Amino acid sequence: MRLIEQVWFDKHKAKWLLVPVLFPFTLLFWLISTLRRIAYKSGVLMSYSVDIPIIVVGNIGVGGNGKTPIVVYLVELAQTLGLRAGVISRGYGGKAEHYPYLINEQSTTLQAGDEPILIYQRTKVPVVVGPNRVASAQLLVEQGCDIIISDDGLQHYRLQRDLEIIVMDGKRLSGNGLLLPAGPLREGHWRLKTADLLIYNGGDVIAQQEHSLHMKLAASELVHIKTAKKIPLSDFLTRYASINAAAGIGSPQRFFDTLELLGFTLLQTQGFVDHKDFTLDDFVTFKSDLALLMTEKDAVKCQAFALENWWYLPVNSQFSQQDQQQLKNVIQRIL
Repeated sequence: MRLIEQVWFDKHKAKWLLVPVLFPFTLLFWLISTLRRIAYKSGVLMSYSVDIPIIVVGNIGVGGNGKTPIVVYLVELAQTLGLRAGVISRGYGGKAEHYPYLINEQSTTLQAGDEPILIYQRTKVPVVVGPNRVASAQLLVEQGCDIIISDDGLQHYRLQRDLEIIVMDGKRLSGNGLLLPAGPLREGHWRLKTADLLIYNGGDVIAQQEHSLHMKLAASELVHIKTAKKIPLSDFLTRYASINAAAGIGSPQRFFDTLELLGFTLLQTQGFVDHKDFTLDDFVTFKSDLALLMTEKDAVKCQAFALENWWYLPVNSQFSQQDQQQLKNVIQRIL
């Protein structure tokens, strides 16, 4: 974990030096973001809508909070309601030939970023990436979609939305509670009260607000990166109880903790920065006689050079029946 993240989330002793130094920049960030938000609210800056409902899945802080599994879950939930869903994303880490860019079977993470490729491969629904989310949403309307799920974009006020879902890491929560760069937040805690739904991912948080839900990530199988062969989790544990693990996500430790909870013994782990563009050289320290497990998000960037002992662990969002029904109700309400 980077030093600044330890200051944000783990109360590293360096906070006594870094936070005072960074706090003036936090005040500047607060001022700029506040003025920008007021400008959109007052109409000085224009916001735009499209002809179909839009659900924004975002967070108030930086780092991985579990948005992507929720986006996949919402797409599948919309399909059970007879809707044709589409997804828009910034496509962080990718550089397409043009924007908005509609992902296809030949698209790569270099073009579209890792998370959009993952979502497309899992759902097979139209996924569009680009910095202009209004243009991306309009392209999905032209594709015949009935509803749009926006992967992130909570602070992208130029695009109007019908439903806001904020995802919170149930363990790390909001860290030291400060705005960037002294803390991990893009918006203050007040923003949690304005969202339609608040989803806590993992942890022992007991949601107090009426609009709060609790989610956990569940896994049932492992997938071989080179061949796409699937093995039930119980069978894999019998064969490969001791493994190595790597993760290039917002919180690599969350992935390692998940593996240990599933029953794996981790002999060697390596965390990388979120959205890292991997090469084979990044994995030379791992011994080839042990299975190497990684996240699905990392695996989409490693398919071209994956070794025989590389596997990934797909995870799915799980909600209680009550929370799942609440999600269905709010989707039906905005249609």
